[in-house]
Amino acid sequence: MAITEAIKALKIDFPSDQLVLGGSAEFDKLNSSYLSLLQSELEPAAIFLPRSKDEVAKFVSVIKPFALNSDARFAIRGAGQQPVPGCSNIAGNGITIDLRFLTGIELKDGVVSIGAGERWGPVYEKLSEQGLGVTGSRSALGGIGGLALAGGLSFFSSREGFICDNVVNYELVLSTGDVVNANATENADLWRALRGGGNNFGIVTRYDLKTFKQGPFWGGAVFYFPPSFPGQVQAYCDELNKPDASKETHIMVSQGFSGVFADLGGHFCMNQLYYTREVEKPAVLEPFGNVQPQIDPMNSMRMLTLKDAANEQAQQSSNGVRCAYMNTTVKADAATLIAASDIFTAAFQPLKSLEGLTCAFTLQAYPVSLLKKCDNSLGLDAAIGPLVSILLLNWWKNKVDDDLVIKSFKNVLEEIDKDAASRGTAVPYKYMNYAYDFQDPITSYGIEFHKKLREVSKTYDAEGLFQKGLPGGFKLFL
Repeated sequence: MAITEAIKALKIDFPSDQLVLGGSAEFDKLNSSYLSLLQSELEPAAIFLPRSKDEVAKFVSVIKPFALNSDARFAIRGAGQQPVPGCSNIAGNGITIDLRFLTGIELKDGVVSIGAGERWGPVYEKLSEQGLGVTGSRSALGGIGGLALAGGLSFFSSREGFICDNVVNYELVLSTGDVVNANATENADLWRALRGGGNNFGIVTRYDLKTFKQGPFWGGAVFYFPPSFPGQVQAYCDELNKPDASKETHIMVSQGFSGVFADLGGHFCMNQLYYTREVEKPAVLEPFGNVQPQIDPMNSMRMLTLKDAANEQAQQSSNGVRCAYMNTTVKADAATLIAASDIFTAAFQPLKSLEGLTCAFTLQAYPVSLLKKCDNSLGLDAAIGPLVSILLLNWWKNKVDDDLVIKSFKNVLEEIDKDAASRGTAVPYKYMNYAYDFQDPITSYGIEFHKKLREVSKTYDAEGLFQKGLPGGFKLFL
């Protein structure tokens, strides 16, 4: 069996504690630590734990002939936070390479170098000591790679751009086993492709991002009731469409259902609001922070640090749950977004009795100020903005409900896209990290960018190792 031979070959070069075989207690511990049970329920034959870029390179050299010439495949895991099944894990005749030991955070000349196995929390802690910030995950638990390879929003995106646009260098292992750097002057075509191209080009072992001066800022969350939601959507679009819209705000507007809010009928709304300068109660956030009636004891608006903000976001998530993300994008048009909200609300009504159900409809802006900074492969520019991402977040408890929940909200997206198209407000772009397996985010970048990404793949991975041997994630060649 090919996978057996592949494991034997890896055992020659690596000690047993770095190649954890299925069926052991250590394997179970590692494989159960994903955000989503839909990932953890995939069981590879082994989990490989490299401790350096050279060990990643050796792994690629050993696994390559098996992956290209047999059914022995592999997956790449960073923090394991992306829930789409198979994105960072693999079942059966496969090996998952887990990068958790590729750590390290170094700051030099305004650039922070981060090992691929790090999470954003420790990065923020180190930078805060120096009065600095970086465009990274809004959750301290978020992994480095998924966001830096897919686009990604940070607290500072209106001012600084997508997370991927702030990566000045990627260190990665190619299919040849070579370790290279990709930046504006070295392998520049690969550098640009990695800014949105996902896991299609190599295994990134280190990310270098530019930093900026950053002190405390105003932010937190406000909870309120569904009748006020349409007005909040209108205020959101009004702000985004201003010719002088603030570059210092980061606003997320959500509504949804959860048994946690059973005493309030289960249906709730939340605004997550940030103004990224040291200004208490800035006027631009007043329409969102002062919405009435609200649940006053749950109002967390205050002056906070980047570390504080990311820790608060992290408290809203947990590992080991059944979950699915899916998304679409539309122009910042209130009528479109209110109609989309109504479609979502109607869809969750028959699902409310499902055990452990939480579902959320979350709006996140791509303001013109962000789109002007696009220097990536996402196919977005300021001429089509401002835009709003519609994210559907779904959690539930029982495996028997998987198909029902996923199909229900897939139908929601289809209805939203159809309605937006009828209004002339539809946008093709789908964000990779919020996409589910029935979506095709890379094609959504547009024909030109898809073609360029394929050309880069053929240049740096001529045999297609990261297409054929790495089946998870979203592929360039379907």
